[in-house]
Amino acid sequence: MLTFQYEARNTTTGEKVKAEVQADSESAAAKLIKANGLAPLSIVNLDAEGLKNPLRKIFGKKVKIKDKILFTRQLSTLINAGLPLLQALHSVNAQVSSKPLKLVTSEIIADIEGGASFSMALTKHPKVFNQIYLSLISAGEASGTLDTSLERIADQTEKDAEVLSKVRGALVYPAIVLVVMMGVLLFMVVKVLPQVQVLYDGIPGAKLPLVTVIMLAIAHFTTHYWWIVILIVVGLAFAVTRFIKTTPGRSLADRFKMRSWPIAPLFNELYMARFARTGTTLVSSGVPLLQMLEIVANAINNVHLEGSINRAAEKVKGGKSLAESLQGDENFLPLVPNMLRIGEQSGSMEQMLGKAAEYYEKELDNQIKAISTIIEPVLMVIMGVVAFIIVAAVLLPIYGLAGKNLGG
Repeated sequence: MLTFQYEARNTTTGEKVKAEVQADSESAAAKLIKANGLAPLSIVNLDAEGLKNPLRKIFGKKVKIKDKILFTRQLSTLINAGLPLLQALHSVNAQVSSKPLKLVTSEIIADIEGGASFSMALTKHPKVFNQIYLSLISAGEASGTLDTSLERIADQTEKDAEVLSKVRGALVYPAIVLVVMMGVLLFMVVKVLPQVQVLYDGIPGAKLPLVTVIMLAIAHFTTHYWWIVILIVVGLAFAVTRFIKTTPGRSLADRFKMRSWPIAPLFNELYMARFARTGTTLVSSGVPLLQMLEIVANAINNVHLEGSINRAAEKVKGGKSLAESLQGDENFLPLVPNMLRIGEQSGSMEQMLGKAAEYYEKELDNQIKAISTIIEPVLMVIMGVVAFIIVAAVLLPIYGLAGKNLGG
């Protein structure tokens, strides 16, 4: 059962009434309200909006990728078996374990029962169903191949999730090592080095080495003004996050991904794989070329590539082929326009895009392995330098004390 908050007018007295009602869907809630002699003015799903529990609106769960893939595959199977769309949605909704997805599915069912098409019902949930999903569903509805479109969506989403998981996995290891290294450095600076100063303070005329003095100054500032350190870190993180959300910030971040060693080859091949994989899914579903380019530009998640695709779309409108429009673009690797040219000449663009996607996905795997191999020795060198500085800061004063004692 879902909880709905409604505002209605009493048909007898004309009074406005505001209350809550429990029902399976918005249309069912409307029927209950009308049965009580009220004319509904507005009905809000409290569970979906997060109003029933304010904390849920702040910390509310998103629909997980794996739940969306399972939902799509199950729906495709049931429709392929001959079940009507509404019956298939009811069956899938009964098996959904994710509460956020169950709420979304319930609203979709209510909208379809109210006369909306499946694609129109999905448009009300842009955070769950992206433009690719909506376009493929629209194409499937128009061609009578909704089950096939759903299967393609599931395959596409699964591939995207798999590729992103591999990229994140390649970047997690160095991040963990750097965090651990910073933790060890902080412990040595705050806890160990001050003990060395205590030893020296008891010896008249003893002078600490420069590296130890610097490290102790950092330790003193961190210990006594820790709140300033936290403010600086939080402030920098907030400023960087806000900057990246601006147009110049996003442009700079996207350019950094495409040009910085060692991550540039990784991201360039990720973008090419995403372009080719999304393109072949849309083309195979019968989406027109210009619409495909518009959708891919929004899905590519890089402003520079988005600009390149939009410029290519304008050239295609002017009569050029897609391969010719992308040829020589600095943001596209040469293989993509070459494969497109073969596809356009042979009338097999879908297959050529599919082969390009497979090639770049394999190359992405190789790049991830290469980066993992390169990063390990680089991190070892960095850790060695940091360890040397710490050891020098700790041992040089001790050797100095030992030298004074031997000299005495």
